[in-house]
Amino acid sequence: MKIEIKAEPRSLQGTGASRRLRRESKVPGIVYGAGKDAQPILLDHKELFFKLKLEAFHSSVLDMEIGTEKSQVLLRDYQMHPFKQLVLHADFQRVDPNKKIHMRVPLHFVNEAVSPGVKLAGGQVQHVVSVLDVSCLAKDLPEFIEVDLGNLQVGHSLHVSGLKMPAGVESVALAKGDDLTIATIVVQRQLTAEEEAALAAADSAAPSAADVPTTAQKAKEDEPAKDAKKDDKKK
Repeated sequence: MKIEIKAEPRSLQGTGASRRLRRESKVPGIVYGAGKDAQPILLDHKELFFKLKLEAFHSSVLDMEIGTEKSQVLLRDYQMHPFKQLVLHADFQRVDPNKKIHMRVPLHFVNEAVSPGVKLAGGQVQHVVSVLDVSCLAKDLPEFIEVDLGNLQVGHSLHVSGLKMPAGVESVALAKGDDLTIATIVVQRQLTAEEEAALAAADSAAPSAADVPTTAQKAKEDEPAKDAKKDDKKK
């Protein structure tokens, strides 16, 4: 999936300048890396805001046009306003086509419902990891990695070593000797007859809302006792 984004060189810098840009629906940002000087940029807020909603925008090589110059970049960071739908800043890294990059790539799980652990044993799939750190050249970066659970049995787990990685892509964790658990299938433990009876007894013993007197009802119930105390004092 090819994703393009336009930017403009930014000459004004500082907190005051950034505020003015945001009032004009612009987002201040920066592009760095690939042996070149860092370049301040500004982006259209609406375009960036909606592109940030795309999963692929966070894990793909982006084609950025800065004025007349074109570069391939990666989104490395962005800041949002604490409670407004407002992008405050964005950082991009230039891509060197000859050097490997590290990226977090989303995992897409398939064939969960037809796996033996779910279909035959009534198990439930638990996703332990949803994104994976990978290392590869920019041209080999996948938008996502497919995780096929079609053969997973109940009580078993799928690890990084069991994934079918795209050509030229390797797991950073596995390269360090850490075979992460990706997903597992578990069966919810059935309650014994004694546990079910104990739960039923606890439910029946708990007072219902109708049995609990309201403040007004309690006040009325206490009125005779208060009147009796007053009569005693008069005597």
